[in-house]
Amino acid sequence: MAKKLDIAFEEAYKISSATSLKLPPDVMLQLYAYYKQATKGSNYEQPSGDIELRNAFKLNAWFQLGQISEDKAKKEYINLVNKYLKDR
Repeated sequence: MAKKLDIAFEEAYKISSATSLKLPPDVMLQLYAYYKQATKGSNYEQPSGDIELRNAFKLNAWFQLGQISEDKAKKEYINLVNKYLKDR
């Protein structure tokens, strides 16, 4: 049985994936980094895409979270979704 945190994280991911709301770039980077840390931990991989500068920003944002646990990253991701996307 999935933990409550995992269920809440999946719901937050569904909300963020389905939104058409244009978020500021810094919030998008935070969402990306927390999602990656929550799902991959510190097992870094090169972001997909062909824009090198954007990929560098994405990877750097993820690196900065390297010391937090996957559960903490899930909580922070949920907080961001609730702050910027929930009920919009």
